[in-house]
Amino acid sequence: RGTPRPATRAIAFGLGGVAAILLVGAASGGTSLLQPLAHLRPGSGPASGASAESKLPFQRVKSLGELDSLLTQAGQEGQRVMLDFYADWCVACKELEARTFSQPQVQQRLSSVKLLQVDVTANNTADRELLKRYGLYGPPGVLFFNPAKSGHAVHKVIGFQDAGAFQTSLDRA
Repeated sequence: RGTPRPATRAIAFGLGGVAAILLVGAASGGTSLLQPLAHLRPGSGPASGASAESKLPFQRVKSLGELDSLLTQAGQEGQRVMLDFYADWCVACKELEARTFSQPQVQQRLSSVKLLQVDVTANNTADRELLKRYGLYGPPGVLFFNPAKSGHAVHKVIGFQDAGAFQTSLDRA
């Protein structure tokens, strides 16, 4: 019982290594649990195209009343709408932002779409009402609305999708 078995030592060493990588990634500004050191790769900095200029121009929505008003307005203007449910603590939301919404081909496809975003970080009553209306348990969730459907989502994306899969979802929406 004195010394641990070799397999136990190997598992402990492996877990310690994973923890060290996560700590280094977090301490150096990484935001992804799935790729904690990705921001340290050459070409992954601000000059790589994932800068503030490449973010989609979302309009934040804070309540059901505000959302209904914006959907009605978009319907009257004949404009399609994409509604993104986001939270600061949501890893998949960060991945969507960094790896999908930042891609030029996705941004080009969404250039004529009204972009709305619900930030459910606080998880307050208004946030829960918005999630409940669309049958979501939490972020990420992306809903698409057609102006002819008067406020009813015509397509729903749950979870992370890379740029290619997301473009397929755009085709369906």
